Amino acid sequence: MHLEIVSPEATLFSGEVDSVAVPGVNGEFEMLNNHAPIVSILKAGNVKISGNISLEEAVEDKFTKQDGKTMLPINSGTLEMNDNKVIILAD
Repeated sequence: MHLEIVSPEATLFSGEVDSVAVPGVNGEFEMLNNHAPIVSILKAGNVKISGNISLEEAVEDKFTKQDGKTMLPINSGTLEMNDNKVIILAD
């Protein structure tokens, strides 16, 4: 599936991933390939990305790696999954 993470400053990530877990307001949830369409509000926490991803040098410092996953801390945001594409608008 394709994941795009956008902040007010820049596009932080755009690429193919195996899965993405996010901090939803009602708890953390994970989306895999071909997940049903969903729109959700996100709360403070980590976006956890699984897959063989490469980050652009300009944004590498915003991400961490833990337990084989790439993580991005966010304060809040909005997520939309549709047609096997996840878009996260993150603060």
